[in-house]
Amino acid sequence: MNFDEIIDRRGSHCVKWDMMEELYGVPQDDGIAMWVADMDFRPPEVVQDALREMIDHGIYGYFGDDSKYRAAIQWWMSTRHGWEIQPDWIFTTHGLVNGTALCVDAYSQPGDGIVLMTPVYHAFAKVIRAAGREVVECQMINEGGRYLLDTDSWNAQMTGKESMFILCSPHNPGGRVWSRDELQQIADFVKRHDLILVSDEIHHDLVMPGHTHIPMATVDTSITDRLVMMTATTKTFNIAGSHSGNVIIEDPDLRARFGARMAALGLSPNSFGLFMATAAYSPEGAEWVDALVQYLDGNRKLFDAGVNAIPGLASMPLEATYLAWVDFSGTGMEMAEFTRRVQQDARIAVNHGPSFGKGGEDFLRFNIATPRARIEDAVERLAKAFSDLQ
Repeated sequence: MNFDEIIDRRGSHCVKWDMMEELYGVPQDDGIAMWVADMDFRPPEVVQDALREMIDHGIYGYFGDDSKYRAAIQWWMSTRHGWEIQPDWIFTTHGLVNGTALCVDAYSQPGDGIVLMTPVYHAFAKVIRAAGREVVECQMINEGGRYLLDTDSWNAQMTGKESMFILCSPHNPGGRVWSRDELQQIADFVKRHDLILVSDEIHHDLVMPGHTHIPMATVDTSITDRLVMMTATTKTFNIAGSHSGNVIIEDPDLRARFGARMAALGLSPNSFGLFMATAAYSPEGAEWVDALVQYLDGNRKLFDAGVNAIPGLASMPLEATYLAWVDFSGTGMEMAEFTRRVQQDARIAVNHGPSFGKGGEDFLRFNIATPRARIEDAVERLAKAFSDLQ
């Protein structure tokens, strides 16, 4: 568990490091990649051991008998999140972007409105539009650098064309861990407007000390017949390349509809992802996650202190995820100017706020899941890039 180890990912077909020059103009030789949401840490040894066992066996055939895999998911959700699930509720998709797309396909029609709380993870809007549905942006309130719900104004936005609400919990990019009261407000909202609720909880294990994630399924049993839960090992254990995610559905009717779409599209998971997930959801994996969260909390404190010391910059307090959401509105600069300073002067590749929807215009997203020495370097570069404000 040496999170301080610098691992050179350049030249490894890593989109985060190998594409930053082409996409953001950040030089590959001395730039810092802080955009794509994967970590610069190796996964726990128990995951590596599972892969070594596969390689030593040397035959990569079709996967059968997934009972241990399903049991591992059950164990993790019960012990880590207090959420009891059944094996037959679990569908394995090709990651959760694929899971989201399948939900849109299974539970809505072309032309339907799909509700998002913006700013929010950009892939949601991408798959909604690609499926010929309409993105309905319900903007959150940014109160003192913290996102709050605004269901009264959202109620006024509804036209009756909406069929689905996609929740990001914990929230990306704002880092919010939603309270039970806030989750109940969302449950009431989807009931009021007769919406299917898809709750993407991929960041649920990456919660900072002092905060507790509440699974949406444990909030209000009256929405079970309209609730689809999504979780994954991929963010938690840094195995995003395994492209595996879980769509967990308690209601039999919703489950049948989702299963029919998966069958019609001929989808099945890859064996690498199943072996890795089974190994990860274990006591050894849990110990690694606990150490990871403590390390990320240290990175968060260092990054926030450095960024908030620069006049005009404000890093939103991070309650979960490893994705810092930095507000540049206090600089008085246009987005093109503060982005140029970050990418060209500081040589840091970041995600641009507008891609997350309404409310993201003055922000950039920074991935802090990297060795601490890089966080120190990034903070120094940012201070220098905005030194004229100090």
